Amino acid sequence: MKAVRFHEYGDPDVLRYEDVAQPAPGAGQVRIRVAATSFNPVDGNIRGGFMRGPIPVTLPHTPGIDVAGTVDALGEGVDGLTVGDDVIGFLPMNGTGAAAEYVLAPAEVLTPAPRSVPLADAAALPLVGLTAYQALFDHAKLTAGQRVLVNGAGGAVGGYAVQLAKNAGAHVIATAGPRSTAAVVSAGADDVIDHTTTSVTTAVTEPVDAVLNLAPVDPAELDALVALVRPGGVLVNTTVWMPAPSDQERDVRGIDLFVRSDAEQLAQLVTSIEAGELGIAVAERVPLAELPALHARAAQGAVHGKVIVLPVTG
Repeated sequence: MKAVRFHEYGDPDVLRYEDVAQPAPGAGQVRIRVAATSFNPVDGNIRGGFMRGPIPVTLPHTPGIDVAGTVDALGEGVDGLTVGDDVIGFLPMNGTGAAAEYVLAPAEVLTPAPRSVPLADAAALPLVGLTAYQALFDHAKLTAGQRVLVNGAGGAVGGYAVQLAKNAGAHVIATAGPRSTAAVVSAGADDVIDHTTTSVTTAVTEPVDAVLNLAPVDPAELDALVALVRPGGVLVNTTVWMPAPSDQERDVRGIDLFVRSDAEQLAQLVTSIEAGELGIAVAERVPLAELPALHARAAQGAVHGKVIVLPVTG
């Protein structure tokens, strides 16, 4: 089968499109015929060798944390799945990824794929959807009637965060640039701040219950966001290389989010998609053989929105 792997850490040119042996599922695993994976910025950080501490991988390594595809074979002891099932999942970040024609996955990370969108497009959901869900509900404990600021709402996580927060009955304030303003408004934001022309700290005039920071802002800018949070509120930060600030005097907590795979939460997101409450946005679809070029474009800041990667074109 075909896969993209890197045999050493480095720039995008270490990625190779090559033939590898088709894997056989072990106990508790299923083999998936991949319809698509997706590109996530962490893929580039892993490839570059910057995540060897928190996410150790074995070389050669196949990237691709998200997967959408069809169950092709079952390992011993797998219950609740059958060959032919369409599934999605967030694969172990330190394991072999889905940038391949087939991938092995622990059965417990998989959930049935939504039927209302193309199977390949569903690969755009797991990691970013779970990041938004866990930030808002596991950590910020967002409830109806609260005010939330989504800083960096124009990205893939931000699109889900705005939709989920609005569906939960929150008042959503979002920051976005001109390129993504329309999408953020369509996702349900009540107020949109153009961060390219306006200071967020001056534009937000009433305290918020929670801030979700998704943007790689300057540390001073991140610190300033704490002042927008009411006493007892929370700031959840996904840019984990920059610790979340807090304000102990006002009991404002700062939380660094490390997203985790959770099939039950992913199933809730799928239910929302099937109900028409949550939309999946795909900016680009690229063939697997072009994944090295996609990594190179991302390293230059030339990738915007969610990109899915297709092992089979046509």
